[in-house]
Formats: sequence, structure tokens, C-alpha cells
Amino acid sequence: MHRQLLLSVLSLILFGISTSWAANWAVLVAGSRDWVNYRHQADVCHAYQILHRNGIPDSNIIVMMYDDLAHHWRNPTKGIVINHPKGEDVYHGVPHDYTGKDVTPANFINVLLGNKEAMRNVGSGKVLESGPDDNVFIYYTDHGAVGLVAFPSDVLYAKDFNQTITTMYNQKKYKQMVIYIEACESGSMLEDILSDKINVYGTTASNAQESSYACYHDLLRGTYLGDVYSVVWMEDSDAEQIDKETLYQQYIITQKKTNTSHVMQYGDLNLAKFHNVSEFQSVQKSNILKDNIFVNRYNNLLRQDAVRAEDVRIEIVKHRLAVAKENSIEKKELQIELAQLYNDRNIISNSMYQIASIALSLNRGNYLEMIIQKRMKLTQHDCYRSVTQRIHKKCFDLQNEFVLNKLYIMANLCEIGLLDFTINQAVDQ
Repeated sequence: MHRQLLLSVLSLILFGISTSWAANWAVLVAGSRDWVNYRHQADVCHAYQILHRNGIPDSNIIVMMYDDLAHHWRNPTKGIVINHPKGEDVYHGVPHDYTGKDVTPANFINVLLGNKEAMRNVGSGKVLESGPDDNVFIYYTDHGAVGLVAFPSDVLYAKDFNQTITTMYNQKKYKQMVIYIEACESGSMLEDILSDKINVYGTTASNAQESSYACYHDLLRGTYLGDVYSVVWMEDSDAEQIDKETLYQQYIITQKKTNTSHVMQYGDLNLAKFHNVSEFQSVQKSNILKDNIFVNRYNNLLRQDAVRAEDVRIEIVKHRLAVAKENSIEKKELQIELAQLYNDRNIISNSMYQIASIALSLNRGNYLEMIIQKRMKLTQHDCYRSVTQRIHKKCFDLQNEFVLNKLYIMANLCEIGLLDFTINQAVDQ
């Protein structure tokens, strides 16, 4: 009897030790800057509020965002950032772990790997200190292209991201991990790269070949407040009992309501079927759910103003033109700005077509039409990295969403067997 009691006590102690160490960790990243990209940082701020409200301590939430919105000269409500029309402030309390020039792919990778030494004297220095019993949630939002996502002054490639995830798995940095990615062609960050055997589940705003969409245009602020995929999953987390909702159920809800692009899932799909959202976003201590007035009428509002990410700049100017006074200086300036945006697009498109034409003239000249019209699956990651870096150095800023939209042409050139040396020669001309 005494022996049985002793064993029971020991098992309770051991169980208590193992569970007390389990924790939730999160890394939230907005990869853009500037007022035109308001929505990305607003998305991240909203995500933080969900996790914080649900009980994840700030010590376990790492936030990377440029932080140029709250006190921007164009912000009519200084110190306040919102993520949907008439929404409440989501900026308050957000940790300023890595801001401005510290929002880089290298720092992001070091944070994920828990590399404290590399992050010494950088921002807050916070890194993932998760272990084999902990769940990790990663949320990224910004612009993207085939095989990459953007940061304020650099890009993160799918190959590097997935190698980092594999290293985290090998180093036992998590028990299970969930990744949500908002970006154009975001499916290409995980498709056929993310293993289904390392306890990682990911969803993306779009497949590997299409744009993601912005939504909630706000005339007062003159910009879009959110991204469709992002506000759908977050407004679901706001309104639902996520301790009773599986990851797969949230995926299905997000997929159905995101009627602008194809929301995708990758990795360990069984993880999504058998684990609840709360295991990664934690759960409120009370049963009182946040009242979200937008949930029921979301789809109607969405259909009114959702636009492709690469069209946001143009649509913002069009909105301003629609309310500008006739024959005013403002209206004339906006017309000039709109014409310049269209002209810039033509320059980018023609330059990309010219690079392809020159590269193909050296070899396989009859492929040009296919290269421009088709979007091939990216497998030649090293060639693509070399060419896109050359374009960034010689031609265009890869933080320009329309440039990103045309990078599939460079991926196609690599996929038909052209060497990066050949393509880079064409870029240099």
C-alpha cells in the first residue's frame, strides 16, 4: 500500500515537472515599411494582442516590425494603429523587440535558432528559448514572390527558411510548430520543401503562383488596414473558442472566407487535425470571448474593396482621386502620381521581358512566350537566388511589390536549364 502511494506521488511529481516546463512561444514578423504597407504591421500588432490576451507572456513573444506607423506624419490618430474599420487600437503594449534596420532575414533566422550571441546588442536581444516540450507559432506578413518573402532591405529565401526549420527540429527547439504566412505566392515558401515528418504545420495566404489580397481600405488614413487571409484567421481567433477549434478547422474557415486567393496547407497535416488552435495561440483565462462586430458581415465588406497586393499603391491613389476636388492642385498631383505608377510598371515589365529575351537569344530563343506566360514550380533555388540578387543590385529594389510580381520570369529561366551566369549576363546588359 505504501509502495503504491509512493509511486503515485512520484508519478504526479514527474508529470508536474514535465508539464510545468511546457510553454508557448511566438515570433511575429512584419517585413515591410512605409505608410502604403500599413496593413502588414497592423496585422502583426493584432496578432500580438490575440496572443497577449490569451496569456502568452511578452517574454515568449518576439516581435519584428519597422515601427514607422504610430507616429507617422500621415497618421491622423497618433500613437494608434487599427486593423479593421472602426477597430480598436492594436498598437498599445506591443513589444519593440526588433525595429527599423534590425528587421532583417539574418536576425529572424538567429531569433528562430535561439542564437543569443548573434543578437547581443541588437534590439531587445530576445530569441526563442524554446525546448523539446514547447509549442512555437510563427506568423509572417509582407510582400513575397516565388521562393522568397521580403524584409525592409533584404529578402528571405524559401531554401534558407526551411533549412532553419530543419535545424530547429534537429536541435529540439520545439515539440510542434505552426507557421502562418501572408504574402503573394506564399505557398512557394513551403510547397515541396517543408517536410511532413518534423512536426511542423503551415498555412499560406495563397498558393505558389498567385497574389494575396489587401482589404479594409480606410479613407481617413488613405491606406489598407489589413490583409484578407490574416484578418480572417485573426478575427476567427478573436471570436471562436479556440480551445475547442482544431488547426484544421481554422484552416477551413480561413480558406472559405478568403475568397480572393487559394489558402493552402503544408507539412504535417495530422498535426492540424488533432491539435487545437489554443495549443499555439494559448487560450483566454476566462470564457468571455472578444466581441467582433465584423465577423458576420466580413464577406460583404471584403468583396467591396479587396485588391491584389501589387495593386495597392495604384488603388490608394485612385481612392484619393475620387474624393479630390475638381481642378484642384491635389487632383492634378494625384493624376501625375498615378501616371507615374503605371509608367514604372511598364518599365519593370519591359525590363524583365528584355532580360529574358537576351538570355534566351544565347540559348533556346523559342522559349520566350512560355517563359513570360507560364509560372513554373521553383526547384533551382541557387540559380534563382543568384539572379534575383543581381537584379536587386543592378536593376530594381526587391522591396517593390511589382518587381516581386515579375520574378517568376527569372525562376522560369532557371527552370528551363539556363545557368545563372547566362541570365546574369543578360541582367548586366
